[in-house]
Amino acid sequence: MDSFFSFLKFIFRYHNKVVDQVLFYISLICTITMVLHVGYITDPELARYTETTVVFMYYGLFLFEAIRTISSILVARRINVSHYSGVVVTAYFLLITLARFTGGFLENFAKDEWLYLGIFIMFISELSRSSLFFDNFYFNPTILFVVSFLGLIVLGSFLLMLPRTTIEAPLSFVDAFFMATSAVCITGLTVTDISTNFSVFGQSVIMALIQIGGLGIMTFTGFFGYFFSGGFSFKNQLMFGEILGEDKLNSVISTLLTIIFITFLFEFIGGVLIFFSLDPKLFGSIGEQIFFSAFHAISGFCNSGFTIIKDGVTNENYRFNYNFQLAVSSMFILGSLGFGTIFNFYTLVKEKITSFWCKFIRKGSYRHKPMVFSFNSRFIVLCNIVVIILATISFFFLERNHTLMDDNSTYGQWVSSIFMANSSRSAGFNSVDLNFVNIPTLIMIVTLMWIGVSPGSTGGGVKVTTVAISLMNIVALAKGKESIEIYKRKIASESVNKAFAIILLSILTISLSFILLNFSDPNQDMMSLLFESVSAYTTCGLSLGITPSLSSTSKIILMVTMFVGRVGMLTLLVAFIKNTKNKSYIYPTEKILF
Repeated sequence: MDSFFSFLKFIFRYHNKVVDQVLFYISLICTITMVLHVGYITDPELARYTETTVVFMYYGLFLFEAIRTISSILVARRINVSHYSGVVVTAYFLLITLARFTGGFLENFAKDEWLYLGIFIMFISELSRSSLFFDNFYFNPTILFVVSFLGLIVLGSFLLMLPRTTIEAPLSFVDAFFMATSAVCITGLTVTDISTNFSVFGQSVIMALIQIGGLGIMTFTGFFGYFFSGGFSFKNQLMFGEILGEDKLNSVISTLLTIIFITFLFEFIGGVLIFFSLDPKLFGSIGEQIFFSAFHAISGFCNSGFTIIKDGVTNENYRFNYNFQLAVSSMFILGSLGFGTIFNFYTLVKEKITSFWCKFIRKGSYRHKPMVFSFNSRFIVLCNIVVIILATISFFFLERNHTLMDDNSTYGQWVSSIFMANSSRSAGFNSVDLNFVNIPTLIMIVTLMWIGVSPGSTGGGVKVTTVAISLMNIVALAKGKESIEIYKRKIASESVNKAFAIILLSILTISLSFILLNFSDPNQDMMSLLFESVSAYTTCGLSLGITPSLSSTSKIILMVTMFVGRVGMLTLLVAFIKNTKNKSYIYPTEKILF
């Protein structure tokens, strides 16, 4: 027994990385086999063999993970942070194994889907242990951000081309690449109806791509890497600090965990609200209803616009379900505020509660923190409130005697107005047929798509703050002022320059996309092509219905437009244009005639 313990101690102290690599390759093989079984193999007899193989692989992974976790804890003689992930994964494996052998109240966990999820979790855990490879070599974080999106799109395209992804004919390469790009870039433009043509597996792939694309692949990599490896190195913290825009090095981990926590919390709350707003008669089982709720909670919060409802929210079963519309709209409005703003609300509420507790419960003194609700959060909230109110009122009065006439009550008309006005900013859901709205309303929707939502959010567009700063600069110039001032603060000239650069680049990109679409699809209506270009660049996803009928060339143009819109044209320029060195001299200033 002592010799066996000494052997384990030797292995896990000096060859721990070798054990991790072995388990990584085993989990990779299991995951590939599982994907082939679920998405590729259509022959029933062969599927039975692969199913048996996947089950045996699952139990093998369970055994390996249990041995590694227990041995590692015994060698360390205590449970470290790095052991937490192993304990969680082992506990999950044990739960599923007990459910498959005993049944009873655990019967719902005996389904194969939970087994597949266990294999996927194991693969992610092993991948994350080795994913923090940035200590060995260094990437420009901006380039890494761009490349990570491209890699996720390629992976998503491969999964969507699997035969069992679709119920009818498999997607072509261009169509699969288009759908993957639309999902990763959280746009929502589709070349096929995923509610009828996609299997549950295909819909699950789209949902995963939306979730990862909405938060960013590097955010997910960082989170799972930290959780499964037990920490970050100094170089990891520097790199993720640049990606997350976090100046304080000691706040990188907390910012990363906060983003993930906020996302999952609101998606869970949204899923619950959507679940209870639905009619159970529309679903074959409670499992279908849960999947439906989860899909729309994720799609809503990430502002993607994908839906598994036939004909979308215009479907008669959901068009007048105002509780459902309010639940979904609350998701994409929260998602549009941005992680930083939502977290700032949390710190503000926490500060007020702590202050109240100290003053009135403990009867003691309390030292208030300055600027709990930051300048940026105040400005973002103000901009969003103005846009939400103006857009909702405008949509109501423009469509009151047109598409909103289908609603039987004033309450219903206002709910539809809230849903459509805010969805037009980036979410991409539509409860009314856009082909029947007024031309002024259509122009307003295009404008809202272009304006977009808040910086640091899951939505697109040039962002409300960009438009606000540009308008304020025009007012300041008209008044003869040399700077913009708000909330007793002076806006930095760098921010003003960046705002105008973003606006100009967006107009140039949309114009180029629109011109190219006219060349590749000259028979299409110009208004529809312009609408498609703006929707793609702003990652909104609304369409006048021409997307499936576009040529392959036009789809490729829209793919590039979606990618540029999601990553940001300015980000791409920063990534691939070398920074010029600061000169130690300054040239004389001249004024340009306008």
